[in-house]
Amino acid sequence: MLRTSQVLLSRVTSSTQGSGAQRPILRFDGEAFRLKRTGELIRALLVLRLCAWPPLVSYGLTLLSWSRRLLGSRLSGALLRASVYGQFVAGETTAEVQDSVQRLQRLGLRPLLAVPTEEEPGTDWRGEAWYEGNLNAMLHCVDLSCGPPGSLPPQPVIMQLRVTALTSAQLCKELTLRLRETGTSKELSPERFASTMESGKDLQISSLSPELNQHLKASLSRFHRIAQYARSQGVRLLVDAEYTSLNPALTLFVSSLAVRWNCREEADEDGAPWVWNTYQAYLKDTYEQLNQAAEAAEQKGLGFGVKLVRGAYLDSERAVAQRNRTADPTQPNYEATSRSYNRCLELMLGHVSRRGSRCQLMVASHNEESVTQAVKRMSDLGIPLDGAVCFGQLLGMCDHVSLALGQAGYVIYKSIPYGSLDEVIPYLLRRAQENRSVLQGARREQELLSQELLRRLSRRP
Repeated sequence: MLRTSQVLLSRVTSSTQGSGAQRPILRFDGEAFRLKRTGELIRALLVLRLCAWPPLVSYGLTLLSWSRRLLGSRLSGALLRASVYGQFVAGETTAEVQDSVQRLQRLGLRPLLAVPTEEEPGTDWRGEAWYEGNLNAMLHCVDLSCGPPGSLPPQPVIMQLRVTALTSAQLCKELTLRLRETGTSKELSPERFASTMESGKDLQISSLSPELNQHLKASLSRFHRIAQYARSQGVRLLVDAEYTSLNPALTLFVSSLAVRWNCREEADEDGAPWVWNTYQAYLKDTYEQLNQAAEAAEQKGLGFGVKLVRGAYLDSERAVAQRNRTADPTQPNYEATSRSYNRCLELMLGHVSRRGSRCQLMVASHNEESVTQAVKRMSDLGIPLDGAVCFGQLLGMCDHVSLALGQAGYVIYKSIPYGSLDEVIPYLLRRAQENRSVLQGARREQELLSQELLRRLSRRP
């Protein structure tokens, strides 16, 4: 496999020899699949075809329940591990996760570990012990992200964090409603929240009940502990976006963490931010929100880290808007979302080229055109391949793009959930329901997988 990797890399970079100004020529033609074992290709092809079947995504938990009744938990679990779980999950034990991470690193890819825990809007109060348990899981995720003792993982090391694993969706909804009112800037300022995170004092937000104020205090303590520990271990936190009914509160929490941890006093040698936020291009106001946040971070002298995604809650957001008779916050169609994505991409690349490592961008997309556009603009702006711009994709998805990027020397992360079947399968089904269009649009990847398998069966060179 190593020899194949070296051959592919020489093919990708051959056009750059003798000219330092040129960049590697990326070809998303599936040639990088030659780095994969035949069994991995067969599994990927079967799983992607299964996931493109709408009933499986819509009724996954029901089908899982029936399979356990008919086949028993052991056989049903074995089938899942050999298929969906094996395709999209790193494993359950520390050894399994580390083995999966090492396989990715040998292919030129980097891990972006994710604890598969979150709280959906409308969920009943779970109690502080549940959130504290999630905090412990995230602290362990920091350790896993660092690799085995004595190892030196490629920098920067990043892990994912979902806010609703550490605080309730109900608190986020209440804070969002308050943030949308006028005259709340002082009471709900990131600076005030950042100060409270470290001091442990009570905030006493006037619009919150005593119980929610107490929960807010405990939540801020959890955010501070995970950020403090991640910083001490050299791991950066990438905070995922969620629903629009929660996102303003999520942004407040992230901005508060940024005030404390993205300041110059906490910067390491390259000055990169320790806390990143996610922006969803399928929302109509994303460009304005991103522009304001980037300018505010620059004015305050803070590092600014962004994961740019198209977005995954389209159907849910439209249904909520229709049910509540409110304005639809989403772009009207895929083309409009792509235009929004390209505008946000251009905005952030401009900030990166001007601010250097103090501004970091993850181009999180499975769209070949978006990746190609980002690569072209990086070249135009003179942004290094291994600098402040990286790429992100889901484990088990779009590997023909991921492998090509990795072999060409670009920094590419694969989002990797891990955990037991009972923990991960519901999480995967929610992600599949949110990413229906991506799964159903993976026909090109299926075609490339089929071509590589046919080539191996016919033993063509």
